Amino acid sequence: MAPDKHPHILIIYTGGTIGMIENPETGSLQPFDFSHLIDNVPKIKMLDYVIDNIQFDPPIDSSNMNPDHWKQIARAIEENYDRYDGFVVLHGTDTMAYTASALSFMLRYLDKPVIITGSQLPIGEVRTDGEENLITALQIAAMTTETGEPMVQEVAILFENYLWRGNRSTKMSADNFNAFKSNNYPPLARIGLGIHFNREALWRTPVRRHLKVCYELDPAVMVVDLHPGLEPSTLEYLLAAPGIKGVVLKTYGAGNGPTAPWFCDTLRRAVERGTVIVNVSQCVNGAVHPKLYASGRSVEKAGVVSGHDLTTEAALTKLMHLLGLGHGPAEVAARIGRDLCGEITLKAPST
Repeated sequence: MAPDKHPHILIIYTGGTIGMIENPETGSLQPFDFSHLIDNVPKIKMLDYVIDNIQFDPPIDSSNMNPDHWKQIARAIEENYDRYDGFVVLHGTDTMAYTASALSFMLRYLDKPVIITGSQLPIGEVRTDGEENLITALQIAAMTTETGEPMVQEVAILFENYLWRGNRSTKMSADNFNAFKSNNYPPLARIGLGIHFNREALWRTPVRRHLKVCYELDPAVMVVDLHPGLEPSTLEYLLAAPGIKGVVLKTYGAGNGPTAPWFCDTLRRAVERGTVIVNVSQCVNGAVHPKLYASGRSVEKAGVVSGHDLTTEAALTKLMHLLGLGHGPAEVAARIGRDLCGEITLKAPST
């Protein structure tokens, strides 16, 4: 913790639109040095905080984000954990939900805020959402409860008017300033004239220990979307891809898939080979209920594991995390359905 009354916040700048500038020759956006970003937000100096920063060298477009970058962010947090009250990660929007989900699993026993934000317009533009997002993220990272504990003790995404749980979030718009939403979990806070927290929604780790970072991530996973007209040979080819250990299967509605024998037989063969297949819904709202329809039951009988209401981003990174810990297929399949850090809702559908 910080040694004085002033909140100590560390900004980790990875890149993204918030810190981009237009190339005068090509007209495209490209990252620029972080020091210029601070120069473009003089209001930061009005905050009574001690703010330090580190940055990726070079900054990256979030389309290039990968597990090694997640480890780099996590390492920066771990190495500075005792020196700061909170962390703000500046990140491009395209893969922000993946990074937020991955960090939520990697940062075990987290009890400080890790607020991820960015912008739809560069911060140097006359009209930009970047300045407001950055300042609000810093304020949230510094906020405490009446007892002096951090108000937020999890990985969260701050964008425009809402603070969302990171592993519940999905990018919903490429155009709107409110670009993110958590369709199956309420906002952690609403931002308007003030910052209003939904305290019942905030995560608190059930076990109080010092931060432990799980760097082990296995990237041998992929996402498969069902669609009408999917050929048996195509699905067979995808599920038999060399080295693949885990698959996020995006099914219809409440977890449904074709009832044709070839479909379930293909899934069953993959499971028998040791591939963990997690069933998540293509719908942005709702959850997988495999026993609701016969088509869902057949998927479950093939050995596919219910992902309940996991987002695609959370399901994929959770697979990476569990496989990276060295668990075998049966153990990974069992742990997928357990709530590790608020990423999943475990309850029966209402009737």
